[in-house]
Amino acid sequence: MGMGSDNAAFSFSSTTSPRFCNPISHRRIFSDVAEDVTVSVDGQSFLPHKFPLVSRCGRVRKMVVDSKDSDLLKLELVNVPGGAFAFELAAKFCYGSNFEITTANVAHLRCVAEYLEMTEDYQEENLIFRTETYLNEFVLKNLDKSLEVLCKCDGLDPIVEEVGLVDRCVDAIAMNASKEQLVSGLAHLECHVGSGKLQMHSQDWWVEDLSALRIDHYRCVIAAMRRTGVRPESIGTSITHYAQTSLKGVGRRHVWDSGPFVGDDQRMIVETLIDLLATENITTVTLSFLFGMLRMAIEVDASLDCRIEVEKRIGLQLEMASLDDLLIPSTQTSDSMFDVDTVHRILVNFLQRIDEDDSGELSPCGYDSEGLKSPSHSSVLKVGRLMDGYLAEIAPDPYLKLQKFMALIELLPDYARIVDDGLYRAIDIYLKAHPSLTESECKKLCKLIDCQKLSQDASSHAAQNDRLPIQMVVRVLYFEQLRLKSSFSGGGSGGCGDGGLSQRFMCSSSGVPSSCVSPQRDNYASLRRENRELKLEISRMRVRLTELEREQGLMKQQGMRGGDGRAGEHGRAFLASLSRGFGRISMFGGPAAAEKRRKKSSRSSHGSEGKNRRRQKASFAYD
Repeated sequence: MGMGSDNAAFSFSSTTSPRFCNPISHRRIFSDVAEDVTVSVDGQSFLPHKFPLVSRCGRVRKMVVDSKDSDLLKLELVNVPGGAFAFELAAKFCYGSNFEITTANVAHLRCVAEYLEMTEDYQEENLIFRTETYLNEFVLKNLDKSLEVLCKCDGLDPIVEEVGLVDRCVDAIAMNASKEQLVSGLAHLECHVGSGKLQMHSQDWWVEDLSALRIDHYRCVIAAMRRTGVRPESIGTSITHYAQTSLKGVGRRHVWDSGPFVGDDQRMIVETLIDLLATENITTVTLSFLFGMLRMAIEVDASLDCRIEVEKRIGLQLEMASLDDLLIPSTQTSDSMFDVDTVHRILVNFLQRIDEDDSGELSPCGYDSEGLKSPSHSSVLKVGRLMDGYLAEIAPDPYLKLQKFMALIELLPDYARIVDDGLYRAIDIYLKAHPSLTESECKKLCKLIDCQKLSQDASSHAAQNDRLPIQMVVRVLYFEQLRLKSSFSGGGSGGCGDGGLSQRFMCSSSGVPSSCVSPQRDNYASLRRENRELKLEISRMRVRLTELEREQGLMKQQGMRGGDGRAGEHGRAFLASLSRGFGRISMFGGPAAAEKRRKKSSRSSHGSEGKNRRRQKASFAYD
């Protein structure tokens, strides 16, 4: 027996160099001596001699002894691990032919030696002993060689498991990776001069090599690495690389595609990787990777448990997601373009996490965790903006059902939105894309908008939006009038410290309280703004009034008396509103009135008269 130092392999030699002939159906072990037996292995026939095989192989000896035919001419070996390739190597070993044990063939040799029972009971330093020596001295001490041998174990089941070769390679990979990581980390540990900070520079080359493993072997390696203390960041990187490599060929299926398109192998890989994240408690993977695995789980039709596991993990950090992450295509042919149900479940998981974080937790300052300054509330606000964008993206889908659209809106709490402009935009897009909605459905959908949270621009748009129900427009105008009334009433009090003042009138542009600015100039600026806003409101009322008058004329032509009364009531209401608007503008006055106010000698007395006049006019507000 000799060992090559360069290639770390055992070499076997014989005194003679036998010749081999390779016909299509038969292989001779020796061509210069007549054969006396035929061995059939997986459809291939070998023509060896009995004596070399019987002297080293216990299985062949038993077959010859147990045979009733004393002149046995044919042996048939079934389920040989490694097939004809491994048997030929074992036969060469029996003849003492030249060949080497390497990482490429040691797994086959070890398994076929076990199958043929080539133990020390039949001859010293038999093939089992030789392969075990090579494994212990060269393979299991080296991470790279252990990986290579483990990759070669494919197709050798179940004997490769019985001899424990897989388990030994898995443990060797994990142990050597842990040692190499520690040594590499210490070797690259640097100390920054002056700062005293330590920085670790190390690269785990084996992260990419693990992607060549079979998925069941890979799972065993990751579990062993967790036990031996390999860094979680390295394991997370390895899982990401394995998924990218092994699932590269899985394409996206569109809603119009039908039928199976992936095999069980891809499904098993996805389910195993997701299960690894849960069982090994791996939290170092990125959010984009989780969304990618969720898409893959949907594509390959993975089990519901796997999908729920990924959705829970995404829900833990939903505030860091982007809009593109949520736009998951639907694989159902009769459903909407996007997978709304999955996003709904993710949002439920997020809100459950917020409830758990907020339950019984108070900050050192004493405010409740649901307060405006709590971290959980900040996360809810981010998710609220994210969901408004998502709703606007899915709203144009003509197949999106109203129930699913409303369920997403109703799921978020009220404090998730400071303003409802994004929600209003999404609902307006949905109404435009679904003109077949009934009036009751439109009312039900628009009730989800809080008109008090609409900005001035959104309110102006809503007041002239023909797609909104008339009740929604009236509500918008009503709250806009209340806002204007409140702003004007607060603006006349003349102090920044009054709690009734609107925020936009409280401070100057530099952030200095408005008490430092001239009260008279500030009052006139407020009046001019109110004047412009009221003119805009009157213009909107005129447009709506014109529409009502046109509708009333049509109803009269059709003889709908009941409709005439309702149209008349709407017309009268808008006329009353119109008159109130003109009255308020005349109350504010133009430049002449402003000049008259500046000439007042006693500001306090005339201020009280102005307040009385404003109270009288404001008493006509909507009920």
